[in-house]
Amino acid sequence: MIRRRRRQAPLLELDRDSSGRSLPGVVAVMVALAVLAMAGALPLDSAGGSWDAIGADRLLVQVDALPGEPTAPRVEAALAQLRRTPGVAAATALQPTEIAALLRPWLGDAALLQDLPLPGVIEVRLDGNAAVDRRALAVGLQEANAGVRVDDPRAWLTQLSAVSESLRALGFGVVAAIALATVAMIVFATNAGLGNHQETIAVLHTIGARDQYIAAQFQWHVLGLALRGAVIGLALAALVAFAVAETAADLQAALLPPMRLSPVDWAGIIAIPVCSVVLAAVTARFTVLRALRREV
Repeated sequence: MIRRRRRQAPLLELDRDSSGRSLPGVVAVMVALAVLAMAGALPLDSAGGSWDAIGADRLLVQVDALPGEPTAPRVEAALAQLRRTPGVAAATALQPTEIAALLRPWLGDAALLQDLPLPGVIEVRLDGNAAVDRRALAVGLQEANAGVRVDDPRAWLTQLSAVSESLRALGFGVVAAIALATVAMIVFATNAGLGNHQETIAVLHTIGARDQYIAAQFQWHVLGLALRGAVIGLALAALVAFAVAETAADLQAALLPPMRLSPVDWAGIIAIPVCSVVLAAVTARFTVLRALRREV
């Protein structure tokens, strides 16, 4: 007859230890901050590449509204000149409704928008395989057509990409700092627990308990606390991210590509709470083993 072996209760009553009661809350805050920092940093990589791609083959031509001169014929003249220019793959004039949609985030839906003399806007796509002198193209358009301005987005998109790279590095730096703070916090809490149970540990050593057994007690105790905190932190980060996404949904940035998370990015974000739990357990184990070896 097979008898079931009862699971032995831990000899160290760590659940009653006050030194670890705040650990789930602290881990929750750390995980939430790390997840939000990573969620903000990872999309900047793909967005920076998209911005560089836009600047590589795009130009915007603006035909200003002039008193007494209709805008539509001048837009058509600029379109005809662009389509004859070598290296221009396509030139498309935006409709007034599209131009109004571009201005709406700044001007709103006020009635004044209907009375404004909207300029003509032409989106130009250059041939990536042809060498195009953008400055000569702009000068030729401005000389042949009054009130024409050419906007080359490469300059400000390059600056935007540089800013995104800096913010991305800052996000990873924040995650690294949070990881170091978590390790320090676990070391402090574990040392406090060792001090509270010093007499019990001495008795365990007397009856033959090994350091690995004592370290395992702390390891599993800290793992449970950290797991609880990681789940709470992930939920908090999800709520904050959802609120931010709902707020940003009203913003329209027609000239900028959307920043989305790839499957690899999602995997990296989900790995944060998992790594936090593992890091907490491993830190607790090594902290206990190191402290016990010093006592020998």
